[in-house]
Amino acid sequence: MGYFVYVLLCSDNSLYSGITNDLEKRMRVHQDGKGSKYVRSRLPFIIVYSEEHPNKSSAGKRENEIKHWRREKKIKELCLKI
Repeated sequence: MGYFVYVLLCSDNSLYSGITNDLEKRMRVHQDGKGSKYVRSRLPFIIVYSEEHPNKSSAGKRENEIKHWRREKKIKELCLKI
């Protein structure tokens, strides 16, 4: 089973990125307000990007890369329709 890097567009128009090994379950946890504190305070959200990785290490490295990009670069590099 692989890992996913995902990006959410929150209700305040901010972007949140994370990793998980079960994307559908993680989205339900966020939606139920039991996920990250950041997302919980900015509900509702929509998922705008995800990509699969073979393991947690590569997903974590990719998430870290994305987290350090400016918003404009995230939109451009990930082809986000915002």
